[in-house]
Amino acid sequence: MNIKIIGSNCSNGIKLKKLLLKVANNYDGDVDIELKDDQESIKKYNIKNIPALVINGNKCSEGNVPSDREILKYIKSYAVN
Repeated sequence: MNIKIIGSNCSNGIKLKKLLLKVANNYDGDVDIELKDDQESIKKYNIKNIPALVINGNKCSEGNVPSDREILKYIKSYAVN
């Protein structure tokens, strides 16, 4: 599973990164986390507000920090079976 945090260096991006690492450590599957701060990624996923959470190419959230429960729900819904 590939997870990207786009805008990971902003204050909310740092919070999102900490929450995602916590959730990923408790998740049974393989998780590859990428931190992106480039304009190319922002344009590719049509992001208007950072930070954004992208799981397996699907934009799950943007402009906020989802709770750990929401992050886990996103991971489970976009997991490749």
